[in-house]
Amino acid sequence: MSEQKNGTEPKKAFVIGFPISHSKSPIIHNHWLTSKQLSGKYEKISVDPHDLKNFITGFAQDGYLGGNITIPHKETVLEHVDVIHPTAKRLKAANTLWIEDGKIHADNTDGYGFLANIDQNKPNWDQNDPIKKALILGAGGASRPIIDGLLERGFQIAVTNRTKARSDAIVDLFNDLGFEGQVYAIDWKERSNVLSDRSLLVNTTALGMTGQPELEIDLKTLSEDALVTDIVYSPLKTDLLLQAEKQGNPIVDGLGMLLHQAVPGFERWFGSRPEVTDHLRKLVLSA
Repeated sequence: MSEQKNGTEPKKAFVIGFPISHSKSPIIHNHWLTSKQLSGKYEKISVDPHDLKNFITGFAQDGYLGGNITIPHKETVLEHVDVIHPTAKRLKAANTLWIEDGKIHADNTDGYGFLANIDQNKPNWDQNDPIKKALILGAGGASRPIIDGLLERGFQIAVTNRTKARSDAIVDLFNDLGFEGQVYAIDWKERSNVLSDRSLLVNTTALGMTGQPELEIDLKTLSEDALVTDIVYSPLKTDLLLQAEKQGNPIVDGLGMLLHQAVPGFERWFGSRPEVTDHLRKLVLSA
């Protein structure tokens, strides 16, 4: 059934970044629109940082219901919206915008996407985990929503980064949010030596991505029940995941995080909750 009525324009949403040509988001959202027989479109738009304010304050007049925000705008976009939702406020970054009651709302669905990906692939994974101790590799922007989501699930988190000052900054951020003692930093050189009591290992760095150096880590002391996941999805199975799989650990690849983080925005803009399916995975991988 079409959403287009009385000759009105179809609903439309966007993803903005700089650059943006690499984005797979239009494949995801336009697939959902087609599969649900909704009249709408989702477009990628290159927005220079200098033009961000004009774009954000004007997109509603251009007929957009909202959209996704990616690098380098996730933090600076908060300066130009009306309502910042709690998760985006905690993380000081947003990836999803929508119009509600004439105001621009901002939220962050990356942590939701991370957890929903694991929940779909390994149901009850955290409920069956008596330890709830995670090691997060990397302290960049991608790590913050993941740590935030894991804290909500009751995890204690060690974070490590090649530049320790960035790990310390992450710890300070979550200490200031009231999670003192639940997030702590370790030296990068110790990353292989703290695995024995971890039930979750997450790579949030670009190491292991196609064209990037490999992630060097020895998983021998990792418990066989510990879950290993990587937010990198090119290649789909990184060396980290292959190493973990070889020694019998459960693994979850990073593609699902990209797909699941898109769900709340689509529902906001187009009024229908989409599903993440194997068909969608194959579609994005083949693009």
